Amino acid sequence: MEQAIPRAESHSNSVLPFTLREDARDATQLIIPSPSFEVLEESPFRETPEEQPRKPFIEANTKAVTLSHLQNDCITPVFSKDNEVTISHNQFIETAWECAQRMFRNCTVEEPEIRVSHIVKGRTPEAIHKAVKDLTDDDKTIYYERMMFCIEIPAVTEVIDGCRLNLTVGGVRAYNQENLYSKKGFEKFKVFIGFKNMVCCNMCVATDGLAGEMRVTNTQELTAKITELIASYNAKRHLERMRALLDTSMSESQFAQMVGKARLYQFLSPAQRKQLPEFEFTDCQLNVIARAYYNDTAFACDRQREIDLWRVFNLFTGANKSSYIDSFLARSRNASVFTEGVAKALIGEPEYRWFVE
Repeated sequence: MEQAIPRAESHSNSVLPFTLREDARDATQLIIPSPSFEVLEESPFRETPEEQPRKPFIEANTKAVTLSHLQNDCITPVFSKDNEVTISHNQFIETAWECAQRMFRNCTVEEPEIRVSHIVKGRTPEAIHKAVKDLTDDDKTIYYERMMFCIEIPAVTEVIDGCRLNLTVGGVRAYNQENLYSKKGFEKFKVFIGFKNMVCCNMCVATDGLAGEMRVTNTQELTAKITELIASYNAKRHLERMRALLDTSMSESQFAQMVGKARLYQFLSPAQRKQLPEFEFTDCQLNVIARAYYNDTAFACDRQREIDLWRVFNLFTGANKSSYIDSFLARSRNASVFTEGVAKALIGEPEYRWFVE
């Protein structure tokens, strides 16, 4: 925490101003006052109606679970060589939730939305010799190899092209990226802060809002690094960059050229790909993007078959929902970087020109 506080003080240009307050429980705590976004109460937001179930922020092979389920029904893996316990999924979520509540004390911080995949099943020692049909719930053990969660702060919000964007903090834990057969060392976490588009629940993640590999050994270090990430994030700049995408549009032929070149990208030689910016979306996801260009209810092209880059960005983030948990955040960031690069290429800048020429 001590390392994060000076960085928080230095970000005076952020839309989230930080101040320090003395507290009886803690010598210094970061406090973020309520945001000052101007929101028109009568604006017709294109968000999911309250009576309809909210779309998940990731789909693929995931399912929704509760924090209570992770706390009470799941075991925690250990490092096999020294039997040291890992930081559990629920500890990770609780740590991030506490950080969000402390740093956004004047705002409502919602409960985490959690999705998991790749269940790992086991048995208790007493059930080793039982037949499968004879196993009871008490005989079984489970944990999930991959987990992702999001925590919304709905008071910190902005509207872009009729879409309400809510500030969101979240993270990813993937045990498949740990060597559980070794001794305990640094454990890896992915943490982000960005905005959730409430029209489609797509995640908007910027480069400065993502820690792609947070390496820690305990929850105290995790708390400090999550706090530092939130403090260093410039929400105002992120929103300005997303809003700027409205200023650039593509014709149908330019969009087709971009999708076609994106398909060709994966067949280039490694040497050729090194000369180009990174592109991380798959062929299947490009199919989804192409279909959505004509058919998406919120972000399809207009009657003249033109589409602004804000909508293109949302087509990419929508297609990203089919990613596995462990690759979701990298593609979220790539969607942002790639779309901004294409916008620059359309006005003559060279870096992403290959994708549109």
